[in-house]
Amino acid sequence: MSEVRRRAVLAGTAGAVLSVPRILQAQADWPKGPIKFIVPFPPGGGTDPIARIIAAKLGDTTGWQIMVENKPGAAGVIGAAIAAKSPPDGQTWMVTFDSHILSPGFNTLPYKDSDLFNVMLIGRAPLVITCHPDRPYNNFAEAVADARKRPGKLSIGMLSASQSLLMMTYIGKENDFDANFIFYKGGGPIAQDALAGVTDLAITTLVSVTPYFPTGKLRPLATTGEKRPPVLPDTPTLSEQGIKAYPTYSWWGLYAPAGTPRPIVDRMNAEVAKAVRSADVTQKFVDQIHLEILASSPEEFASFQKVEQERWFKIIKDNGIKGD
Repeated sequence: MSEVRRRAVLAGTAGAVLSVPRILQAQADWPKGPIKFIVPFPPGGGTDPIARIIAAKLGDTTGWQIMVENKPGAAGVIGAAIAAKSPPDGQTWMVTFDSHILSPGFNTLPYKDSDLFNVMLIGRAPLVITCHPDRPYNNFAEAVADARKRPGKLSIGMLSASQSLLMMTYIGKENDFDANFIFYKGGGPIAQDALAGVTDLAITTLVSVTPYFPTGKLRPLATTGEKRPPVLPDTPTLSEQGIKAYPTYSWWGLYAPAGTPRPIVDRMNAEVAKAVRSADVTQKFVDQIHLEILASSPEEFASFQKVEQERWFKIIKDNGIKGD
């Protein structure tokens, strides 16, 4: 080995050895006081209880003090901006919903995607398409057939600037029908208007409407995932009904300000994974939110986000969809 090469190897080895105490020190010094979980939505829905269930379990298993702070507004943008601009010291994290990654496609944001680091894809659940029982549809394929006969007349309630909007736009084009989209700010109002028969159909999260299925107040027509969810074993997926569509899920993720030390990110990822996979937390997520636990690595979450954004941003661009 040449002298230059030998010195380079020794220098690299020394650097690696010196980095170990720094990594250990970063973990030993953290957390410095209470940890903050920012939820960029108001209480209610799925994001707030997911954050609070995880925070409570982490408090039990680690002794950490975790405060959940709701910072709603602008479809999650206000809370995300606060998280993105927080010091990258491991004291601030964000638990958010799938609409977070769509915001750059709809709006000019006060932060960049790169200002937030992907920590974990916590879990997912398919969306559900439903109707009031006085509507004549037994499944979504029947609603599509009706929409083809009455272009623009079939009304569908959905969140504005959402996966629901993008998915239904794509489905309409690929399956040759035109519907009237009615936009809402939350899952609660979508469900209430569906219950009142104001809209013909509604597409929303399982957690928003499943309580109304056993009583017959709403009828499930289709789910949007790759397979039927356990809570709706008799409701066929879109693909089972011959509808061309992307498998689509509502999902929840954990982020940190970019620059948060990787040893701290990895510790949080490991502790949250342990928390969400514990029997009591898993049961709560299944019972309350119908969540499929994923507990991904940061790299898996970042790759997932990249694929999702490429798919949905193309639909936004091709169809000139606006956020309002």
